[in-house]
Amino acid sequence: MFGFYRFAAVSPEIRVADVAFNTAEIIKNAHTCMENEVSAVVFPEMAVTGYSCRDLFFQSVLLQDALEAVKKIAAAFSRSSMIIIVGAPFWWENALFNCAFVLQSGRIRGIVPKINNPNYREFYDKRYFKSGSIVPPDTICLNSVPFGTDFIFSCDQDFSFGIEICEDLWCAIPPSSYQALAGATAIFNPSASNALVTKSQYRRDLVRQQSARCLAAYVYTSSGVHESTTDLVFDGHSIIAQNGRLVAENGRFHQKSSITYADVDLAGLRGIRLAESSLGDAKPEKCFTRISLTTVFPSPRVEYAHIDLDPFVPANPAERAAHCEEIFHIQTAALARRLEHVEAEKLVIGTSGGLDSTLALLVCAETMKLLNRPMYDIMAVTMPGFGTTDRTYNNAVEMIKLIGAEFQEINITDACLLHFKDIDHDPEVHDITYENVQARERTQLLMDIANRERGLLVGTGDLSEIALGWSTYNGDHMSMYAINCSIPKTLVRYLINWVAENSEAKLRSILEDIINTPVSPELLPNKRTGKINQKTEDILGPYQLHDFFLYHLIKYGAEPEKIYYLATLAFEKVYNNTQILETLKIFIKRFFQQQFKRNCIPDGPKVGTICLSPRGDWRMPSDANAESWLERLENLSL
Repeated sequence: MFGFYRFAAVSPEIRVADVAFNTAEIIKNAHTCMENEVSAVVFPEMAVTGYSCRDLFFQSVLLQDALEAVKKIAAAFSRSSMIIIVGAPFWWENALFNCAFVLQSGRIRGIVPKINNPNYREFYDKRYFKSGSIVPPDTICLNSVPFGTDFIFSCDQDFSFGIEICEDLWCAIPPSSYQALAGATAIFNPSASNALVTKSQYRRDLVRQQSARCLAAYVYTSSGVHESTTDLVFDGHSIIAQNGRLVAENGRFHQKSSITYADVDLAGLRGIRLAESSLGDAKPEKCFTRISLTTVFPSPRVEYAHIDLDPFVPANPAERAAHCEEIFHIQTAALARRLEHVEAEKLVIGTSGGLDSTLALLVCAETMKLLNRPMYDIMAVTMPGFGTTDRTYNNAVEMIKLIGAEFQEINITDACLLHFKDIDHDPEVHDITYENVQARERTQLLMDIANRERGLLVGTGDLSEIALGWSTYNGDHMSMYAINCSIPKTLVRYLINWVAENSEAKLRSILEDIINTPVSPELLPNKRTGKINQKTEDILGPYQLHDFFLYHLIKYGAEPEKIYYLATLAFEKVYNNTQILETLKIFIKRFFQQQFKRNCIPDGPKVGTICLSPRGDWRMPSDANAESWLERLENLSL
């Protein structure tokens, strides 16, 4: 569904040189995969015979039995379009090759020999096998079967794959690199890799990194503990990665067969290749023959995929802390460079006690530390108005004092009332004019103070607000440097929390309260009740949803139906389908309508892969029409 394909990596129970037993195990496990709607399954290197047969590979009985076994496995699935990739030896023209057989619909569709045979102390593959590199292009064997290393197997526009075997991945330039350049979106690796201390982590990193370099899915599986233990132990490691991310992994050293499943978003990978990558500019150094297979349809449902609720925020606490630290340093370095370049004497910032201005103020403080400048070189201005609450006001004032910045308070109420009079607007009418007058008054004051102080006005708006156009044009939309411009709202809270955890108690307490304060522009009157009268998420919908939509729209170019479907899976226990759908409609409508604001936003540092700067990251006409996207949502059934 929506370009997700279900892959399986199997590490079966085997008996060395017992082809009949191994064949039965392979068929049994492949049937399980078929019943679980798998598109393609890979078994280990030499799974039919066992990898550790050694000199038994010179015995014709073993070789003949192995080839007959492969044919038997293929025949067992004559009515299925599932792709089976299984390892077995193959004797061709007086040479023996370590091969992966590609099976589909009862037939052998291709045979791919291993190119790089190791000659380590523990491995003596070169004693038995020739390199697949000696096989001439366009070789046909077994009457009609393509044999060689130069194949891309193609199932449809999203799913094309290549094969490399074990050591091929460990060499300087893996064959999969060329296969990806030739269009493979998935790589399958039948392997036999022994267990050594720390080797599993290295292997995991190798698979993950190769999937990232190739912008592909990488499905790896290895022989298990039932291989011969004469000198080595095998751990049956199975790994599935997608574009640098580990999506599935089994537990090693299992005593029975292990099947590892993952639903992999190949359509999403194609979207990344289209929008982000230079992959299409490079040509492989070798020519590949494309073998068309029977169409393999995407999974009818997504069950074996972890879909992040907060895709901008790492789920692992240690990784998240490192992520926050690096982002904070990127922001600080950027602001320091800009401050020095314009030779500003002050940093000027409007501080409301909300999330965004808090993060920006913290970055300003860290910048002064980096430049060995006093904190009073920060001019922090709070500008209470009609909707300001005691909670946000007090937090802003206390935070400024604790940081040690120069503090200025300007109440904008009288200036706004005068402005209402000048433009003949009834102050009792709380419409968009009423709200925007306040935002523009604050920006005007900040700009003028920055001029007076020979300062640089630091913008506070975040990526989520930029995506939705949730700012007043030429109001908070504008600044001299937008320090939060590529940080989404869901991540802002974690960044502030990271600073809080590394701060003294008083500041930490204030920052924690700010994190827990509802998001609000505070532009509508609250009659000084101390309670927030205007909550942004009551109007727009949850920022958590908007950030999810933004990520999948920009990162993968995903269609609205797919974004909705993924959101229903990710937020099943958080938001109902109606809320998700209505929020998605708001997102798409506003994302298209508000491009005119993005087309003239100030500079700001990019900290992640997604940014909406019109100068490099997102270039879209201001009058682009959203109807095609919205129409797709009208036909959805909840």
